[in-house]
Amino acid sequence: MSSYLALLGAIIFEVMGTLLLPATKEFTSPIPTIAMSASYIASFYFLTLALKTIPLAIVYACWSGVGIMAIAILSYFIYGQSLSWQSILGIFFIINGVILVNIYSTNP
Repeated sequence: MSSYLALLGAIIFEVMGTLLLPATKEFTSPIPTIAMSASYIASFYFLTLALKTIPLAIVYACWSGVGIMAIAILSYFIYGQSLSWQSILGIFFIINGVILVNIYSTNP
């Protein structure tokens, strides 16, 4: 499996787990809690696969940056949460940072 494909899987599962957090109702709802836990476990598993060839700093920057952007967008559509222009600008800077880290990283 390609390391970047594994990283994409890690991002997808992390976003899914984070979006399930409100559904757990503070861990009192068993099915969403189990699904959330399984999503986070799968995310960390795929992160370990990505780390086989991609440096940790790159993996973590992509995982967190793309995850933040995806959660912000999906929470708008799923939970009706909106962001201020300052928050949107901050997310824009995060994404630009992830892009810069990937462009100027040296992959061993």
